[in-house]
Amino acid sequence: MKKIVLILMIAALLLPLSACKKEEPSAPVSAPAPSSSSESSSGPEGPFNPLTGMSGYDEAAVGKRPVAIMINNIKAALPQYGIYDADLMVEAVVEGGITRMMAVYSDYTKVPDVCSIRSCRYYYPIFAASFDAIYVHWGSENNYAIQTLAELGTDRLDGYSYTGEVFARDQERLGSYALEHCGYVKGQNLAAAFEDLEMRTDLAEGRDKPIFDFLLETEPEAPEGTPCIEANLQFSDSYYSTFTYDSATRTYLKQHSGSPHMDDKAGKQLAYTNVFALETEVSVLDGSRGIMRVGWEGGAGYYISNGAAQEITWKKADKSAPIQIFDASGAEIEVNAGKSYLGFIAPGRTTIEGPAVSSASASSALSSAAN
Repeated sequence: MKKIVLILMIAALLLPLSACKKEEPSAPVSAPAPSSSSESSSGPEGPFNPLTGMSGYDEAAVGKRPVAIMINNIKAALPQYGIYDADLMVEAVVEGGITRMMAVYSDYTKVPDVCSIRSCRYYYPIFAASFDAIYVHWGSENNYAIQTLAELGTDRLDGYSYTGEVFARDQERLGSYALEHCGYVKGQNLAAAFEDLEMRTDLAEGRDKPIFDFLLETEPEAPEGTPCIEANLQFSDSYYSTFTYDSATRTYLKQHSGSPHMDDKAGKQLAYTNVFALETEVSVLDGSRGIMRVGWEGGAGYYISNGAAQEITWKKADKSAPIQIFDASGAEIEVNAGKSYLGFIAPGRTTIEGPAVSSASASSALSSAAN
């Protein structure tokens, strides 16, 4: 299987055979100009987006940190906007059984306006650190989240404290939505804010690699496992994310608690090439305020892509470490190039559905079994 990293080895394969055997020099032969077919056979060319593995990434963004933005996901705040453009999406439960999301963009200079923005819960900076991302939020839970942000030394923008031209209230939403559901980030101003605060914008040493072992975008594969046309992550009784496979685009279309999860300005349903259901401990951390514990250390789960689901395990070596994902043999898995969704979910709360069996097929199978 070709992987993105193998492109870097092509030059080695082109070494002349004369390096292995001495021959009399011959007259030079003019090489024909490469045809379009020979160009395409070499596969897509870099640079590649480190969060998606897709080609065509902006050279100026290579080696730069991504940005992770907290997204309000309560039903009363829907639809959001600016989230379709995210390269990666994280979702986990918060108090009251609702979920909150974190949209991660690889190139912080090309983030659109994003709405609506909400506050930090302590496990989200830990997930953001998996990508060495700059963290953007509007407020924080004032105990566990504040402690974690300080412990990690998180580079961040907070709408409650930053006075620059980044955070605002969407005037068109005011009147139709509660005030807390109208906060948005002016994406085009993020770069200036990072410069204003003298934040580190280069990826840390050793973090300048793709987040997964991506396959080439021209050579997608189905994970080794069972067919999967639909996956459901049941975060609580009333909040769940369902992913339905679209074979035409080879993506999973996301639903929010039974309805298509739409980006209002893009006019598109959220869609992901890769869906990761990452099982972890989910419990009440502080009963007086309903604050949840969502484990970050690791667990079992599923990798879902290209019409199939594979059982996996995952781990983070420490709070700042990348997320690693392994197959049954303990080897890190290969991942299809494209956008990814990571849902941190309690064990036993993910269901996988394969293709429906027609009544004729079922009757035939029963007849064969009887014979």
